[in-house]
Amino acid sequence: MDKITELSKEQKNEDKMLIANVLDKIKIVQKRNGFENTHFLNMQEQALIENVLKTRNYENYEFFGGVDETERKMLFVYSEKIMQYESEKDRIHRTKIKCLNISLPKEEYGKYTHKTYLGAIIKLGVKREMIGDIIVTNQGAQIIYENDVEKYLISNISLLTRFKKAKIEPIELNQIQFEKPQTETRRIVVPSMRLDAIVSEIAKCSRNEACLLLEQERVFVNFKEEIAGSKKIKTQDIITIRGKGRFKINKILNETKNKKLAIEIETYKN
Repeated sequence: MDKITELSKEQKNEDKMLIANVLDKIKIVQKRNGFENTHFLNMQEQALIENVLKTRNYENYEFFGGVDETERKMLFVYSEKIMQYESEKDRIHRTKIKCLNISLPKEEYGKYTHKTYLGAIIKLGVKREMIGDIIVTNQGAQIIYENDVEKYLISNISLLTRFKKAKIEPIELNQIQFEKPQTETRRIVVPSMRLDAIVSEIAKCSRNEACLLLEQERVFVNFKEEIAGSKKIKTQDIITIRGKGRFKINKILNETKNKKLAIEIETYKN
């Protein structure tokens, strides 16, 4: 499959540009050896690129975002030689990905949210794609970012009023303390495993409103955009609705007396 055919399958310009960028990086690596990397990609972008690379049977790549558990990751494309050596890949990771630790004074513990930290960074003029996961704790946050913005970020974030009393210092990737996202489970009842029926229930809206969310391209199944309300959902599928949250279909519990399905879902808390 050639590059033009591959791109024509994607309707969105931003998707086409991302795929073209990745394919160009593969060509560079194949010609010059070494490695190439992207900016940080969200989970939808990762799913899109992984599908393209699997279609091309390309194997010399990995997604990494500082630690294995992160959601936002860079794509690294390697030569065959580098792909064989974990120590070399680790060195590349440490060169390209950095982390900043913000320790708040005790009187400000628990004061700021993920949105607060991200907003502060964006306010400084740093592009979102240059920032990886922001791991928020009661004592502060650990911000993962690209090496290219390290000097600027360290020099300027301490100038923001809200962080003037905080201790700000770079840390190694192995010092990142990742906490799994909090979730809660609940039971829902749906007429079928159709996507529109499940979206209606988990988003607490009417079936027509659920269809509108699909038409507005706000619904993703396993991080891939989905507009077909008739799509059948399976257990372990993850449904993301922009503005509503992320939900995992854990299991089908039972069939109710009126032939509906009781399902256990897992909701990811912000």
